[in-house]
Amino acid sequence: MKRSTLYGLITVLGINAGFSTHSTAALPVPGFKLDPVRTAVVITDPQNDFLSPKGVTWGVVGKSVTNNNTVNNIEALMKAAKGSDLPLFISPHYYYPHDHGWQFEGALEKLMHKIGMFDRRDPLDTKGFTGSGADWLEQYKPYIENGASIVTSPHKLYGPDSNDLVLQLRKQGIDKVILAGMSANLCTESHLRELLEQGFEVAVVSDATAAAQIEEGDGYQAAMVNFRYMANAVWDTKKTVRKIQAINK
Repeated sequence: MKRSTLYGLITVLGINAGFSTHSTAALPVPGFKLDPVRTAVVITDPQNDFLSPKGVTWGVVGKSVTNNNTVNNIEALMKAAKGSDLPLFISPHYYYPHDHGWQFEGALEKLMHKIGMFDRRDPLDTKGFTGSGADWLEQYKPYIENGASIVTSPHKLYGPDSNDLVLQLRKQGIDKVILAGMSANLCTESHLRELLEQGFEVAVVSDATAAAQIEEGDGYQAAMVNFRYMANAVWDTKKTVRKIQAINK
């Protein structure tokens, strides 16, 4: 392909791939149209260890959570979903004693196991669960523990590859997802990637998530770049809530 032809293709696509062109276009915006029959809200890890000042990760995620107003924004999405009868799916993260017997781990897996993040004593025993790091924030419980929201089996690393989220969505006839939750560059982004690979349209809510900010890098900023590259839409909470509330008007 000639260089001039390649420039033209890049310009048509609206992508600056590092070449010097006269186009000022950015990445295209595919768009995301809500369909009340085919759309669900999916929240990853709305749990104390990520979102409570008492959680084990607050020291590294707290600033991002606070700056984004993440806790209240997630609640606003849950409330809007319930008010408009959109299905609400929760994809939680739990570790049981047998998970601590893994013979090899990635960097963050090793840290999460070391600090007891999302720990539960048993898959079938909820003793000690209430108020623990693995539990939901108290303000979310009316939206989750109402017999209508769907809580999937736990994911073990970051994405829904190891739980039943995709199956549950498919069985409900869902192929459009509004995605939010914790944490932006890990579980939320991994859910985005897998859902896209599985053929879903995904809109990510940019301020209903947050991430660790450490010496190795700002996880939130990293996620925002990738969300823009991959998602069908990236909205803030106010815009998302308006769109959800408008579907029944």
